[in-house]
Amino acid sequence: MDKDFTDLNNIYEVFGIPDAISNLVEDAERGLQDKFSQVDRIAEANQYKVLKAMQEERLSDTHFNWNTGYGYDDAGRDITERIFAKVFGGDAALVRTAFVNGTHALAASLFGILRPGDGLVYVSGKPYDTLEEVIGIRGQGMGSLREYGVTYKQVDLKPQYGDAENPFDFEGIRDAIDEKTKVCAIQRATGYSWRRSITMEEISQVTAYIKSINPEIIIFVDNCYGEFLDMREPLDVGCDLMAGSLIKNPGGGLALSGGYSIGRKDLVEKVSYRLSCPGIGGECGLTYGQTRTMLQGLFMAPTVVAGAIKGAMICGEVFSELGFPVAPSNDQPRSDIIQAIQLGSKERLVSFCKGIQAAAPVDSFVTPEPWPMPGYDSDVVMAAGAFVQGSSIELSADGPVKPPYNVYFQGGMTYSHSKMGVLFALKQLYKEGLVDIK
Repeated sequence: MDKDFTDLNNIYEVFGIPDAISNLVEDAERGLQDKFSQVDRIAEANQYKVLKAMQEERLSDTHFNWNTGYGYDDAGRDITERIFAKVFGGDAALVRTAFVNGTHALAASLFGILRPGDGLVYVSGKPYDTLEEVIGIRGQGMGSLREYGVTYKQVDLKPQYGDAENPFDFEGIRDAIDEKTKVCAIQRATGYSWRRSITMEEISQVTAYIKSINPEIIIFVDNCYGEFLDMREPLDVGCDLMAGSLIKNPGGGLALSGGYSIGRKDLVEKVSYRLSCPGIGGECGLTYGQTRTMLQGLFMAPTVVAGAIKGAMICGEVFSELGFPVAPSNDQPRSDIIQAIQLGSKERLVSFCKGIQAAAPVDSFVTPEPWPMPGYDSDVVMAAGAFVQGSSIELSADGPVKPPYNVYFQGGMTYSHSKMGVLFALKQLYKEGLVDIK
């Protein structure tokens, strides 16, 4: 290269970052060092937890081989699932490439543990958009839970709940639970809602409360975007089952596809019958040589997630300084890697995503445009120039094209890249005259 990369100011110049933008981001970074240190401590503890699980299960190079056909006695698959179960505090785990995404893992889990006539209560408000059709809130004729006779109730979180206040509506939960209630579900991350994420302590409190009403109720957690944000996971605080995606936090950016369902052994077994079929369950299913990338990704995940959290923090700090509403603020607890920014116009939303795309290592030359993405009720604009398609632990941003035009920024395989995403988003907004930076 003919450019000087030995000086940070030169690097900013190489990428065409105006001084006003680089100075703004650098100032925000300096002010966040104490919070960054707290993130690093959590990452260190989780790194050792993953390492210990791999050592205790005696992970070997031979486990990276794979079978053919039905996949009987696949040692790599089996040890992968034992390691995931141990890391996340479960009795058993399904960790499979057969889960096409996080929504599929969540859907298979719900269909596995619910039966016709059972009741499902979402105690964290409206679930993520792609689950609406799974449950039957939206869409018809798709074989949703509602079509199979599962009843659904929703208890919204308290409006404008404070940082120190538990967001769950305990009285509303008590009123919603009846003799049909089989599962109470919690979405840990914000999704496309405007709120801070739900902390592990808050999940612990609401789990204890629900169990005090009826100890037989299954507590199910959508753990997407939340893995390794805390030293504890939902199963550590009394929840029964959780599910998520491998191309988000726990795959560390290396897993090529897949999802997981982890928890009580009897519940995981029921999910396995939904994933394959009754009588076979988790005994079959090829890993297609993916155990290496799954486990290496898991090993890297605590560090990768820490970088993503720092990137979210600096993004929130900078846009807050510019006068945009952000959720969460850096004075609030974080329990997912998502930073939401209320941009106020379609033009700013699309421009922000253009900047994120331009900062990508893959397809940086592509211009993201809004489109009617399957599973959503409005056009969505997405920026994700990732090594793994759809991997939201890699630098990405997206948002529904509707008022108030919130954008959701997440990921970054390294902190430096996540920071560069913030710089590029600001550069694009500044270039288009959509933000005033002095």
